[in-house]
Amino acid sequence: MAREKQPEAAAEAEGTPELSYREQLDFLNPIAQPLASRKLTRKLYKCIRKASRQKQIRRGVKEVQKFINKGEKGITVLAGDTQPIDVYCHIPIMCEDRSLPYAYVPSKSDLGAAAGSKRPTCVVMIKPHEEYQETYNECLEEVEALPLPL
Repeated sequence: MAREKQPEAAAEAEGTPELSYREQLDFLNPIAQPLASRKLTRKLYKCIRKASRQKQIRRGVKEVQKFINKGEKGITVLAGDTQPIDVYCHIPIMCEDRSLPYAYVPSKSDLGAAAGSKRPTCVVMIKPHEEYQETYNECLEEVEALPLPL
């Protein structure tokens, strides 16, 4: 068990993901649609890091769900490798009902690291803020352009 965690800790210290984007795709859930491309995934992680510094993110299923219900606007980013699916399968439906953009990224550990947490995170909501408005608008435009699942 201790041996398994060492490469992960070393990868975090270096700031590089343990697995490449293509390798992470092997662990995706069947509901992980629309999936962000490699380029969009990097942009989303960058925007999440900036939002985290400004305290403009909501992290975790309960918190994101609560603020979606309250009518807060933002981009919802979900991890595609979360098991079991039942944990967060209702979030995309809530986003669609309220016309909020959402996208899946391949890794919950990378999502948690981008949010400034040592723990993996399965859902993050990025709120708009003037400090990173340009990056946010780029991400928003690309996420809205992704095709929604049927």
